[in-house]
Amino acid sequence: MRTTDTVTISLPAELADEVDRIALQEGRTRSELFREAFRQYADRRRRWNQLFAYGEARAAAGHLTEERLTSAVGARRRSRRPTAH
Repeated sequence: MRTTDTVTISLPAELADEVDRIALQEGRTRSELFREAFRQYADRRRRWNQLFAYGEARAAAGHLTEERLTSAVGARRRSRRPTAH
């Protein structure tokens, strides 16, 4: 049974050079770097999807409207502004 699949990607030369430079610095292979990068991407995407699903559920329950959200964000931003002396 095969435990890995091979995937071929194309990169601009500058990005490929950067991948090689980082791999050398970290003592890792290109494959290791791309696996880690994708894991981080997938995790971040999963967390964003959870956040959006939560927001949609709250909105559907009547607890959050776009207007209330915009107002709350504006109030928070105003409260964090430094005061003029």
